[in-house]
Amino acid sequence: MSDNVVENESVASSSDDATEAFDNRSESERQRDEYLDALQRLQADFENYRKRVSRSSDDAAIRASGEIVAKMLPVLDAFDLAQAHFALTSSPESEALSQARGLMLDVLQREGLERVDSIDVPFDPQVHDAVAHVEGDESSTGPLVDEVLRAGYLWKGAVLRPAMVKVRG
Repeated sequence: MSDNVVENESVASSSDDATEAFDNRSESERQRDEYLDALQRLQADFENYRKRVSRSSDDAAIRASGEIVAKMLPVLDAFDLAQAHFALTSSPESEALSQARGLMLDVLQREGLERVDSIDVPFDPQVHDAVAHVEGDESSTGPLVDEVLRAGYLWKGAVLRPAMVKVRG
């Protein structure tokens, strides 16, 4: 009978060892899963941070280039006035001014500058600054741009300077 008792104790002891080993393994797996979840969250947070910094950097570059272009708008206005002044003459100077204006506008347009100078289009207070009003027939779309007094510009879709216009209707 004492052999039975020793056997029962050794079976109970090995059973306890197996349960303890199983519990230790379960604890290790639980910790592993927690660390894996934490790592995945950290990776996702870092990826979101990287994207946010990239967007912020791109926005800052667009704003900075827009500020430089805004400082060049008086030069474009001077070219426009010179071209209007020499419109009736055909001289080498007027052709040179026209070519210089065209080159400058072409380069800026390839980079994202859009000129707002269309007439007979619906008045849009987002891109037009109405400084005068003339009577005219009311169109179904509302007031129309009758004359552009100073061209406006968009930089990569954002209003850099609204067009100064005379509105009809």
